Amino acid sequence: MAPTTKTRGLLQIGDVAERTGLSLRSVRHYEDVGLLPPADRSPGGFRLYTDAAVERLLVVKQMKPLEFTLEQMRDLLDAQDELAAGPAPARRRELQDTLAGYCVLVQARAVRLEQRLAGARALHAALDVLAH
Repeated sequence: MAPTTKTRGLLQIGDVAERTGLSLRSVRHYEDVGLLPPADRSPGGFRLYTDAAVERLLVVKQMKPLEFTLEQMRDLLDAQDELAAGPAPARRRELQDTLAGYCVLVQARAVRLEQRLAGARALHAALDVLAH
């Protein structure tokens, strides 16, 4: 598809999937559940995404292995969006507090993942000894 004025700078779903490492199905799903704004459509009906949508998907991809719920993902993304829009000072503080809470949660979940990884490495080492 040659870029038109309407599609210039926008990415088709296959390009988004390639850039994010997500499947086409996952990209569609995240749009359907509201983690992405509805995609624009090309004259031929193809979904078209912005670079901002790709960035959102990369955040979602980072949150998924940390076992965040869709609601938590939406809450974090909405807080980021609202903070970027320049809210009033009182609301800005609330949003920063929300993100600080997620920061603590990410750290706790990362520690849990590191513990699981250490267990996997220990099992690997034990099996390697037995196999050789």
